[in-house]
Order: sequence, then C-alpha cells, then structure tokens
Amino acid sequence: MGITKIITLKLTKSGSKAGPFDITTEFGDILATDVPKKILIRGVSYVVNSDVTMVIVTSVGKCKFSKTFVLEEFNQTDFTQATYTESVTACIWRHLTNISLYNSFYGEIKPYIIEYPFSYKYQDEILQNVKDYTKAYKYLPVFNGVFDDNTRIETNDRWFNKAILYNGQQSSGILELVAKPLHNLHAYMQYPILNAESKTITYTKSDNFYQYNTFWAAEISSQIPLFITSCESLSIDKVVNQANMDYGPKSFKKATLRAKELKVRHILDNSSTTHLVTQFILTPAQISYK
Repeated sequence: MGITKIITLKLTKSGSKAGPFDITTEFGDILATDVPKKILIRGVSYVVNSDVTMVIVTSVGKCKFSKTFVLEEFNQTDFTQATYTESVTACIWRHLTNISLYNSFYGEIKPYIIEYPFSYKYQDEILQNVKDYTKAYKYLPVFNGVFDDNTRIETNDRWFNKAILYNGQQSSGILELVAKPLHNLHAYMQYPILNAESKTITYTKSDNFYQYNTFWAAEISSQIPLFITSCESLSIDKVVNQANMDYGPKSFKKATLRAKELKVRHILDNSSTTHLVTQFILTPAQISYK
C-alpha cells in the first residue's frame, strides 16, 4: 500500500433538496456513497492516496448535481468557523422537459391548487352547486420529438380530485371528487362515502361543465379556526383543521353553506399527467331571507 493521507470534508452551502451524496476522487475511487447531508455538515474524514488532489461530491437524491473540489490545507480554527448556510438557488429545476408531466417536481407530484373568491350582494346566499368550465387534457406519447395539438385529447373523467368550500364561519371540509359511475346504479348509490378526514362525492360532466352538489357545512364550531397553518410548503398557506370537522352521518337537516361570500378551492394532487386549463367557474346560489 502506498503513502496515504487523511482528508476532511465539510459542507458549508447547499440547497434544501440536496443530498444524499456520493464522494469519489479524481481517479474514480469511491470514498463513500449515500452520505447524509447532516454528516457532511458536521464534517467527515477519509483516508486517500497521497496523490489525490481533488474530490467529486455528487448529490444523488431529488436534486441531482455534481461538483469538483480541489483539496486545500486548513487549520482547526478554519474548520470550526466554517458554518453551514442553506441556499435557495443551489439546484435549478428544468421545467417542461416532458410535455406529459405538469405538477411534478423532483420526481414527486405536487398539488396544483386554484381558489376562486365570490362576493354576494346585500342578502346572504345559499350555495346550490358548483359548475366549472375546465378543459382536462391527456397527452399522448410523442415519437418524433415534435409537439402539436394532435398529441393531446380532452377527457371526460379527469379533473380536480379535491375541493374545499368555505366562508368566514363554515367549511365543507375536504371533498374527495370522483367521476360519477356510468350505467351502474349500484356503484352510484354508494356515494357519498364518509371517511375519517374527508367525504367522497361524485361529479358529472355535462355541456362541458364539471359539476357537483353533494356538500354541507362540516365544521363542529364556527368559533374554532377552520384552517391551521402549515410549514410544509409556503405556497400552501392553509390546511383544513380536521379537529374541527365532523364527516359523520348527518340528519336530514344538513347545514347549508350560507353567507355573503364564498371561496371555492380546487386541488389536483393525485396525478401529474393531467393538464387542466380552467376557463371560468359558476356558483349558482339562492337568496336566503331571514
């Protein structure tokens, strides 16, 4: 065995999605694989041949990149003062490299969310149903590398898979949306399905409108917040406060969504191959007199 030396690596800057890492020398010798980011932040040492002057650090997780570092001398003070800083621009994501994928980032489906606010006039109004004019496209494989409108079809059974209807004091909770079973009365009669943290209802598509109307107020108390904040993603500023929702069976008299304003939130988070192009939305309502 030839003369060796000890090298120490310490990560001082990376993106939040970086890691784990493979570490090799310029000669292709593998020093380590799948090293967690927290280990590199702390600092880790390896024994290498004395002729090694560079190491290659490769992120092999969601954010893939490779960077070569020239070995330099440092003292204990330099090592101690080298602190870690998270960068928001350390990894660049390339969009639309695959025309059939939309809300997919780093190989994972991310929610596509659109919310519509409505304001009524002097009287409170009761929401009757939701009608949404959206075009849902499915893209076909492209074999010649050229994209055109002939590579997509407009579907009838793809749409948003979740909805939340709410105003200042009422909420429908999470509505799981599924296409109405066709020519199958037995399957249709199974809905709505009351789940522990949601309610599954059907939607129809008629005259190019997607429509649903099986909803009611599910909150337990209007004096408890309907939403809670979440740090999972800054783009999703509210999640349903499930502790204040009751999705269980109701009596024949179900509380309607009644107010002077309404918000309709539609969510697609179970597919990245559905392209939704929303045109406009309608919320037919009935004036409520009291």
